[in-house]
Amino acid sequence: MDESNIPIDINIGKLQDWLVSRRHVNKEWQKSIIAVREKINNAIQDMPAHDGIASLLSGSYINYFHCLKIVEILKETEADSKNLFGRYGSQRMKDWQDILRTYEKENLYLAEAAQMLVRNINYEIPGLKKQITKEEQLQVDCDKKVAEYVKGEASSKAEFVALCKQLGIKGDKIKRELVERIQELPEIYDKIGKSLKPLLPAIELYSAFTKYMLGERATEVLPLLQFVVERGNTTVYEWRYGEPPLKIEPDPVNIEFDDEEQQGSGDQIDFGDPGEIDFGSLSTDAIDFGDGDHAGGEIDWGGVDADVNVDPVDLSADLGAISLSESGIVVESDGVSGGAARGADALSVLDAPSTRAQFLQQLLELESFLKMRLYESTQSASSQSFSLIQQLPTESAAALTAMLDAVQVATAQYTQPINVHLHHVKHSPRYVDVLAAQLKQKLTLCEKMATLADRSKQKKAAAAAEEAALRPLLTRLVDNTKVLQAEIEKDISKKYKGRPVNVIGGVKFL
Repeated sequence: MDESNIPIDINIGKLQDWLVSRRHVNKEWQKSIIAVREKINNAIQDMPAHDGIASLLSGSYINYFHCLKIVEILKETEADSKNLFGRYGSQRMKDWQDILRTYEKENLYLAEAAQMLVRNINYEIPGLKKQITKEEQLQVDCDKKVAEYVKGEASSKAEFVALCKQLGIKGDKIKRELVERIQELPEIYDKIGKSLKPLLPAIELYSAFTKYMLGERATEVLPLLQFVVERGNTTVYEWRYGEPPLKIEPDPVNIEFDDEEQQGSGDQIDFGDPGEIDFGSLSTDAIDFGDGDHAGGEIDWGGVDADVNVDPVDLSADLGAISLSESGIVVESDGVSGGAARGADALSVLDAPSTRAQFLQQLLELESFLKMRLYESTQSASSQSFSLIQQLPTESAAALTAMLDAVQVATAQYTQPINVHLHHVKHSPRYVDVLAAQLKQKLTLCEKMATLADRSKQKKAAAAAEEAALRPLLTRLVDNTKVLQAEIEKDISKKYKGRPVNVIGGVKFL
């Protein structure tokens, strides 16, 4: 077999050691390369305008093979400076020719080219690929985050809309809209009070049961519930005293609005000019105190005998209510009839916090009783055990079920979320603040999710732009590395009489 056809295979990781071991390059070559790089940097400062040179100098690390091409281009651009002996008088040509001679001394160019090839294969190209992969993954992650943020924004918005719908407001000015809805509470409570008539049979059954079981010890059951069933949603005043008030003076709802300008607390009443008060020309001489006979200061009591003994009046006695009639002032009987309902007494029974809790408790008490009676009525009739309950006049299961349904409907209507919310809004300014803050928090969360989604979109766009910028760099680096590998293989082949040289693990395997 012809020796010239036997290929020389060199592993990319051992290329530099192979060149040193074969004594193609000096072991201390890195010390000499510094001077070459300085000459190249100086020579680049003065270059002719040429597309080929611009292409060689753009985006690549200049090596010996680039210098060869630059000299070939300078042979055309500097042809006018060539003398009769074939030498160039141009300083540019002299600088680059000097660079080539320095490179070729002890095969310095081959050692540097091998180092550049190894660095590109092991570090530069994998680094760019890794960076591109990272940018691609970043775009995928941004897409996932955008989807999550959009979903979170939609969820928060849906919760806000649902809560606003539950409260019956639009959500533009939360506190004002809630206060406006409070005006509907009296109508709601009146409607509930009028719808409680179907509870009367259940209350009567419970009362009869209690009287039968307790006898003389039995007391009135569910007094507040019976009162509302019979009279409707009256004032607490009427519930307490049994008579409706002549005048109702409820306390105003004290809620501060965030969107209103706060008035200064230091406002004072303007009394005008603080000067002295002018009472006019008041003279005691103008006052007629009567006849001079009374100048002694005695009071004329008319026809009243001064010797009559008058019993002292007990001002602490309760005179009751006083009214005017045709015959004069009439002192009426004791009591609160015709009084004014103020504060908590001015609230309705279903609205006042104290009576509201009692009313709801009595509803639940009646519901529990009916559930127990319904359970007892559905027990097996074959039971031989004696029970006092079996001796009571029983209602049918259908009748008990109807009563229980009526109680549960009344309870559900009274404890509707909107009614509970409006009740707390009316009686607790702190609750209004918490509820408004909860709604605003959902809006703030929507805005935050939208902002984060926009940021993720911007990050994705930046990652896409970075990826688009890196891909041409990678392509150019791979192409340059392929050319460099081919030049190295060709140069080594010349040193071994044209034997084929293969750098294993090079750019062809990337």
